[in-house]
Amino acid sequence: MASVTFDRVTLQYPGATRPAVSGLDLEIHDGEFLVLVGPSGCGKSTSLRVLAGLEQVTSGSILIDGEDVTEVDPKDRDIAMVFQNYALYPHMSVAENMGFALKLAKRPSAEIRERVREAAEMLDLVPYLDRRPKALSGGQRQRVAMGRAIVRQPRVFCMDEPLSNLDAKLRVQTRGEIARLQHRLGTTTLYVTHDQVEALTMGDRVAVLKDGVLQQVAAPRELYREPANVFVAGFVGSPAMNLFDGTLDADGAAHLGDLRIPVPSEGLQRGGGVTIGVRPEHVALDSDGPIEATVDMTEELGSDSYVYARAKLPGEPPIIVRVRSQEPPTTGDTIRVAVDTAHVHFFDAVSGERVR
Repeated sequence: MASVTFDRVTLQYPGATRPAVSGLDLEIHDGEFLVLVGPSGCGKSTSLRVLAGLEQVTSGSILIDGEDVTEVDPKDRDIAMVFQNYALYPHMSVAENMGFALKLAKRPSAEIRERVREAAEMLDLVPYLDRRPKALSGGQRQRVAMGRAIVRQPRVFCMDEPLSNLDAKLRVQTRGEIARLQHRLGTTTLYVTHDQVEALTMGDRVAVLKDGVLQQVAAPRELYREPANVFVAGFVGSPAMNLFDGTLDADGAAHLGDLRIPVPSEGLQRGGGVTIGVRPEHVALDSDGPIEATVDMTEELGSDSYVYARAKLPGEPPIIVRVRSQEPPTTGDTIRVAVDTAHVHFFDAVSGERVR
C-alpha cells in the first residue's frame, strides 16, 4: 500500500492549444479508493497514465509514498493497470493470463500457482482457470483482468473505465465486487470513469475534472450536497441539478419567477445575476406553486417518476421534478411546482463559484 501525490502536474501534448492536465494537485491516501470523474476529454485517463508512467509530464511531480517517481520507468513504479478492454492474451488460459507478470519477473512456479489460486478464490474464478478468454463472459473476463493485477500485489491499482464494456446489470454487479475487493485488499486505488453514478457509489472520495482542471475533491455525499461550482452541480447527480438564472434584488433576495428566496450576498452585487440550483427531489408538484411549466416527458422508474418540463420563465429553462407515489403528469400537461427553499444552492453568475 502507498500514498500517491500529484504535485502541480501539467501535461500538454505537442500542438495542443491547452494542457490535457493543468496544475493538478491531488493527494490519494494510503489504502484509499479515489475516483476520477468527468466528461470525455477532461483529462482523467491522462492523469491515470501519468501516474502509471505511460505519459511524461510537462511539469510537476508524481510521488508514491513520498518518493519522486516522475522520471522512474513504468515497470519500476509497482503499479498494476486494469483497462476497459481487458487486454487478455487469447492463446493463454485464465491461470496463465493471471500469472504472466509473475512469470516475466521469474518468480518461482510454486509461488505463481499459489498467488493465482488465492486471487481466483477471491474472484470466484477457480472453475475457470483452465479456460481460454473466448470461453468466458464479459464479467468473467473483467475479473480475470482484476486477478492479473491482484497477483502482482502492487502498491497502487490504476483502473481505466474497467466496466465500460459490460451491460447495465452486470456493470452494477461488478462495481460492487470491485469496491468490496478493494476494501478487503486495502490497496490504494485510482479509478477512472465518466459515469458519475458509478463514481458516487464506489469511491471513498471523488475528484471531478473539467478541461484538465480539478474542480472539487470530496466524499460522495459532500460532493452531492455541497458542489463547489455550477459545473460540479450540473454534472454530479442523476438526474442533474436544476439550474436557473435569477436576479438579486436590493434587499439581498433572489427572484425566480414569482419565487423570492433570501440569499447570502457576500461577494454578490445587488441587482446583479445569480445562478440558482435545486435538486429534482426538492421540487414538488403543487397546484399553488409559484413556477408554471409545460411537461415534455415523464420518465417512469417504478416507485419514482421524473417529470421533465420547460419552466415558463425567461428562456424557458428545463426543470426536472421527482414525483413519488402518485399519478405523474403526461406530455403536454401544464403543471405548477414549488421549491423547497431550505435546499436551494446559489452560485455566482460570473465565476460559477458556490456562495452557499
